Amino acid sequence: MKPVISYLRVSTDRQGKSGLGVEAQRQAIARFVEAEGFEIVGEIIEVETGKGADALAKRPQLAAALAAAKRNDCPVIVAKLDRLSRDVHFISGLMTDRVPFVVAELGMGVDSFMLHIYAAVAQKERAVISQRTREALAAAKARGVKLGGPNLVEAQAMSRAVRTANADAFAANILPIIRDIQASGIKSLRQIAVALNARGIASARGGTWTAVQVTDIINRGVRMVGAEPQDEAEEGAEPVSRTPLGSRW
Repeated sequence: MKPVISYLRVSTDRQGKSGLGVEAQRQAIARFVEAEGFEIVGEIIEVETGKGADALAKRPQLAAALAAAKRNDCPVIVAKLDRLSRDVHFISGLMTDRVPFVVAELGMGVDSFMLHIYAAVAQKERAVISQRTREALAAAKARGVKLGGPNLVEAQAMSRAVRTANADAFAANILPIIRDIQASGIKSLRQIAVALNARGIASARGGTWTAVQVTDIINRGVRMVGAEPQDEAEEGAEPVSRTPLGSRW
């Protein structure tokens, strides 16, 4: 079977809207590799939390996936082209550098010309969305809607709501990975943290995982479904901090 490196990318602010969660991408890639006779020899997951992440300097896990592909003399596979980028120049750069990649959604028979076309369409889509947002804000301003300068209380409330939403979205991205690790037989919180670090998955602020952070993610997931969070950490683990996830990370 032909080896391949699987690259999965999720964005915390677009996760719910895109439908491109980790599991959805993994399933799409799994169906493709089974049909085409590939074997996944490595899986790398990137959790992107901000805009402008097309540069490799801002996408360390993509850089790691490309390096792993070179070491194994194999391509990188993604579920959709925009998991690599929506930027034509970035896609062209990968092709110019002769970095092989396969897009499960497009299949094996797509030549470089068509990849440029698909990338151009994705880039145009992003530009249109941005333009429509600017036009909507301008129209609201023309109607007399006050767009800026909220009072301090409103600004603080909005900031808390945004941080909570981002933290919940990040937890929703990471929980399936933690469940997958637990399903493999790893139960210790510290060992789960080690497994996350070994997979190259960064915490919400780009750092390494600890048992406390794993507990916070699990408890946040429990709270999101309306149950009571765990009150006790794993025996021998670090104490569970009650500091809000978003503020500590």
